[in-house]
Amino acid sequence: MREVSQPAVEDIRLVDVLRALADPVRLDLVLRLDRMGEDLCNAIGAEIGVHQTTLSHHYRVLREAGVTWTTVRGRSRLIRLRREDLDARFPGLLDAVLNERRRAGDTTTAGTVEAS
Repeated sequence: MREVSQPAVEDIRLVDVLRALADPVRLDLVLRLDRMGEDLCNAIGAEIGVHQTTLSHHYRVLREAGVTWTTVRGRSRLIRLRREDLDARFPGLLDAVLNERRRAGDTTTAGTVEAS
């Protein structure tokens, strides 16, 4: 197993996190990761109707912003939410954003965003 380049906790910037979470597809990915704990990079692409290359882009943006942690296992990438790091750096932010998304309703809008 190896890890790919991702920011240390002290290097996570609020503007990068907010920019990453502003996209509805990425927000849905984060919501699912929060619920599931961790997932293989390509496991939910078909579920939300996003092409694999687009999904890889979204995961890269989340990783580079410090929202997710990626571990490589062979040819697979295991993605998990950096909840503890984000909560330590920006207390309450992730809960506020995810709770608002949950209140907004259906989390399957990612596929419709892709089509528009």
